[in-house]
Amino acid sequence: MDNLPKCGANYVPLTPLTFLTRASNSYANRSSIIYANVRFNWRETHERCCRLASSLRSLNIVKNDVVSVLAPNVPAMLEMHFAVPMAGAVLNAINTRLDARNVALILKHSEAKIFFIDYEYIDKAKKAIEILMSDFQMPMPLVVVIDDLDSPTGIRLGELEYEQLVFQGNPQYVLDNIDDEWDPITLSYTSGTTSEPKGVVYSHRGAFLSTLSLILGWEMGTEPVYLWSLPMFHCNGWTFTWGIAARGGTNVCIRNTTAQEIYSNIVLHKVTHMCAAPIVLNIILEAKPHEQRQITTPVQVLVGGAPPPAPLLEKIERVGFHVVHAYGLTEATGPALVCEWQAKWNKLPWEEQARLKARQGLGILTLADVDVKNFKNMESVPRDGKTTGEICLRGSSIMKGYLKNEKANAEVFKNGWFFTGHMGVIHPDGYLEIKDRCKDVIISGGENISSVEVESAIMKHPYVVEASVVAMPHPRWGESPCAFVISRKDSNLKESDIIAHCRKNLPGFMVPKKVEFLEELPKTGTGKVQKNHLRAVVKTFVVSDQTSKREKPRAYNQNHEQILVLSRL
Repeated sequence: MDNLPKCGANYVPLTPLTFLTRASNSYANRSSIIYANVRFNWRETHERCCRLASSLRSLNIVKNDVVSVLAPNVPAMLEMHFAVPMAGAVLNAINTRLDARNVALILKHSEAKIFFIDYEYIDKAKKAIEILMSDFQMPMPLVVVIDDLDSPTGIRLGELEYEQLVFQGNPQYVLDNIDDEWDPITLSYTSGTTSEPKGVVYSHRGAFLSTLSLILGWEMGTEPVYLWSLPMFHCNGWTFTWGIAARGGTNVCIRNTTAQEIYSNIVLHKVTHMCAAPIVLNIILEAKPHEQRQITTPVQVLVGGAPPPAPLLEKIERVGFHVVHAYGLTEATGPALVCEWQAKWNKLPWEEQARLKARQGLGILTLADVDVKNFKNMESVPRDGKTTGEICLRGSSIMKGYLKNEKANAEVFKNGWFFTGHMGVIHPDGYLEIKDRCKDVIISGGENISSVEVESAIMKHPYVVEASVVAMPHPRWGESPCAFVISRKDSNLKESDIIAHCRKNLPGFMVPKKVEFLEELPKTGTGKVQKNHLRAVVKTFVVSDQTSKREKPRAYNQNHEQILVLSRL
């Protein structure tokens, strides 16, 4: 059979760009994009992408050039996910919440040739370009301003404007064939929760297969109406920037992720699907009465970015959102595991359903294998739901690698596996559950404490909105848990309330020894808590074995639930 022909008829390199061509041919008159008062169908979106790709070529963009964009979830951001690779270039969607210096670092590291900037971020972009040129001695990239499509402002930075490029481009533009599906399609920078961001490169093949895996794993039917509550800069919107075209669906774009925007667009456009980090679920739950709308048909929500506590899942389901939990990371092209629901679980008590739903689940179809390995001997851990190890992945959805960072590539690619840096367990039914990032595990008196487990317990308190737990230095036990809590505005929670609540729900050694109340938690642009910032805060605490004068002395018990005296340095 070795002599059978391999030709253009039976072998075509995989690329998500084919989803747009198919949508234009098959769903020409279906709504593709809704943004305020602006609507496009798939024929128009295909034409606009062809025009933009043509204009990029006329600006001397060649294969593998990087095109950066700093923009919210507006139509231009979605169109660029097709138009930039159609021109042979690599799209770099920048986190809009980064400061000017970090934007400049990305422009420098990526060597971006063109920088598209939404009018809302002109001031930040100006500062970034100044830093790029003065501090880093790099040439200024060509700048294109994206004005608001619904209500143009006239704001400019230079001569070029997005709609101008679309208008001037050739609607008959034909993209060059993708010769190698291993070619890069996007460059995304990690959110940097523990270190400096790294440039993650995706291939056309990986993007195509990840997209198919997610729409299959989420059981997304035809003609979905998808609300863009997840930033498109985050893992290219978990590949749904391409996936909605594959299903002939409608992209409902919103500039700001607020409770009012979410509720009003869901009701107005009959939204069926959306993705979100847990912080967005909190935004929905904390909506003021005038912002809320009655949701008559359940909205399918794919949640990731951070493990959502079971109590949060229970609350959001009761409002009208059906949650599917996923786990992923930038290096895995977004979600790598999805908690596939089993019909038999519907008969379980709600609290048990929420606990099962909070697990990270099974590997998506793109992955060849998922495992949890012992740190010391790299053997698979038992499927007992208790023994922890590092979550490892391998498959076509894993990144090509980190741009210009051989050291980091060598650290994560070992023995045919990608090592995620996350600790987890495998349950007897094969479902994985994250216990923590390897760097976030708290080791107290020789016991490993999962910060995620402590956070979940704290979140069961009815007056807690968010919680994050980190290791706090301790003179006797090495480390002990310290909790940072955001409480409901109408509550008067005290440290003693949280500690008492935890003592009812956790083993003694896992109970936080200190609770700090904050207005907000430090977060990345994708909603992940920056625990490195919190760890820096706890280092300013002085911890003593001495008991407080207001407390009666307590002996240490086997769970080391001693009283601590803490003060700021």
